[in-house]
Amino acid sequence: MASAAAADVAADGKKMILLVSSDGVKFELSEAAASLSKTLGNMIEDDCATNGAIPLANVASDILAKVVEYCNKHAAAAAAKASGEEELRRFDAEFVNIDRKKLFGLINAANFLDMPCLLELTCQRAADFIKDMMPEQVRKVFGIENDFTPEEEAEVRNENAWAYEI
Repeated sequence: MASAAAADVAADGKKMILLVSSDGVKFELSEAAASLSKTLGNMIEDDCATNGAIPLANVASDILAKVVEYCNKHAAAAAAKASGEEELRRFDAEFVNIDRKKLFGLINAANFLDMPCLLELTCQRAADFIKDMMPEQVRKVFGIENDFTPEEEAEVRNENAWAYEI
């Protein structure tokens, strides 16, 4: 159970958790929303708040804002149970309709915060983004240097010819 310093109680009786991003921006969300993250759930349970807040040194404010938005929407949908799956799917589809830099930041945050649903959603978006790209395009997008010789690359293409069939 979180200490009184780590969690305030909102007017509606919900316990509120204060998170601090790596750049010092503070975000408040309900304990129910925070519990979508196994890492935050464990930090709340272990009373890891510093000066009444949980510091997240690995998550910048622009990314943490998106994480809080995701948690709030999914916690509200779970609490209401009346929210249709279709509405949540539309939210998720729009939620990951963001630039690559922010998407990769969300992937890292979802991994760090141990949020399997958000991690799956963001990784699927990244996979959808690169699925029709040639290896050279993927290397360029991710800044990966090609360390194969032309002979090694030809060998890999021959061994995996099925992957290049269109």
